[in-house]
Amino acid sequence: MASSTSSKASLFLLATILFFSNACAISNPSNAENLNALKSFCRTTPYPEVCFNSLKLSISITISPSILNNLLQSLQVAISEATKLSDLFNNAGNSNSIIENKIGAVQDCKELHKLTLSSLKRSLSAIRSQNSKDLVDARTYLSAALTNKETCLESMESASGTLKPTLVDSVTNTFKYVSNTLSMLPRKPDMKKKQKKSTPKWFFSKSDDEGYDPSEVIVVAADGSGNFSTINEAVDFAPSNSFDRTVIYVKEGLYEENVEIPSHKTNIVLLGDGRDATVITGNRSFVDGWTTFRSATLAVSGDGFLARDIAIENKAGPEKHQAVALRVNADLTAFYRCSIYGYQDTLYTHSFRQFYRESDIYGTIDFIFGNAAAIFQGCNIVSLMPIPGQFTVITAQSRSSPDEDTGISIQNSSIVASTDLSSNSTMVKSYLGRPWRVYSRTLYIESYIDKFIDPLGWTKWNNNNDGDTEGLETLYYGEYENYGGGSDTRNRVDWPGFHLLDYNDAYNFTVSEFIAGDAWLGSTSFPYDDGI
Repeated sequence: MASSTSSKASLFLLATILFFSNACAISNPSNAENLNALKSFCRTTPYPEVCFNSLKLSISITISPSILNNLLQSLQVAISEATKLSDLFNNAGNSNSIIENKIGAVQDCKELHKLTLSSLKRSLSAIRSQNSKDLVDARTYLSAALTNKETCLESMESASGTLKPTLVDSVTNTFKYVSNTLSMLPRKPDMKKKQKKSTPKWFFSKSDDEGYDPSEVIVVAADGSGNFSTINEAVDFAPSNSFDRTVIYVKEGLYEENVEIPSHKTNIVLLGDGRDATVITGNRSFVDGWTTFRSATLAVSGDGFLARDIAIENKAGPEKHQAVALRVNADLTAFYRCSIYGYQDTLYTHSFRQFYRESDIYGTIDFIFGNAAAIFQGCNIVSLMPIPGQFTVITAQSRSSPDEDTGISIQNSSIVASTDLSSNSTMVKSYLGRPWRVYSRTLYIESYIDKFIDPLGWTKWNNNNDGDTEGLETLYYGEYENYGGGSDTRNRVDWPGFHLLDYNDAYNFTVSEFIAGDAWLGSTSFPYDDGI
């Protein structure tokens, strides 16, 4: 394994050196030669014609193109086009030519597009830094931007009006530049560096005489004994764009509110009195008129968010279909000893890098879904009894491009059924996952899988259509060293995209490799396993 790791690291180093050098420039360039070289280069991108048309104006007789120059130019064009799209969204918000048939359709797009512009600009800075670690971050930011596009288009499906076709076309065309840019970036390295864990200064426990310093800790209490009686008030009070962590201690109680952690509220920490004591609850749902994105009880868009000893619930019920308890579209977020309750679409791991440790997730259909790079360790994942006529499925990962560094990795966890589902498992089919998008990627690693899981393991997006083969060749589903009555892989699906992993394959989806966890999880005080 050591020699394999060294080889991979060396290959990435070589790729990075080539990427940041002019070694890829054309020798003895002429304008015609450069244009031909550019056409050849653009054929490797998802949208070759868009690539060529966006880069050909930068070709000159005196300056030879390089991969770096092409990438920077492509990204700058993407930022320019995205800025134009922002103006279109702003006009849509002040116009009667777009009609929201679901609450938040246009707002979803505006909010996500603001995050996209930020991601594109952060990517530009990361690439200009010419640092291999920053390249990894740039891939994360661009993957999140593409996820924002998909979510915007999903939200717009329910809208109507004369402006809708223009908006949809503009979103689709703008993000072709983003897709091309992501495809130009070299892949991230495989590193197995370990980092010593330490207890950060923000960490405290209730056992410390419950002596919370009011100057450092914001206290929320439903009974009025704290600084605030609602969590949203505390979040509003917290400093914006903070590089330091802001601790919000939420005392035992039931908090009936839809909590939003906006993108400018960075490094917020929510600490509760226990998952059975501190509960945030809501009931928004798709059936009641909300977009899936907007239905979340707790919505996290601020980077660096942490939560511990808290429960998040959407109590809309299974008949209300999509009803999100927790949505996370923020980078470097972690949850420890939390419970997340819902039915369909419980946990929306929307985008960026996320970590869940010793947490419980409950649901019926697609109850862990989205396009983050998300790792679950030591979690209890509990399938609930669905309404009549439904099956249960745990994951619906939505990776839409092979260039996106995203997926769901479930490691050292327990996959179990509620008592009523377990007793009816011969009548209700249950699966590990299905592909929401054609490059869907989900892994189960060294986990306990109970016998209620169907021997096939996985199902198609539309399991009522035998002819539906979309994504079965391009998805990546894998299992490694699982155990329990439902872990037998002898009768699993025979799709080209299903894999029985070896150690090296599985290691690619661990904390150290998949979410660069050694670089940031050590500062959280949350335990984690960096490998297998």
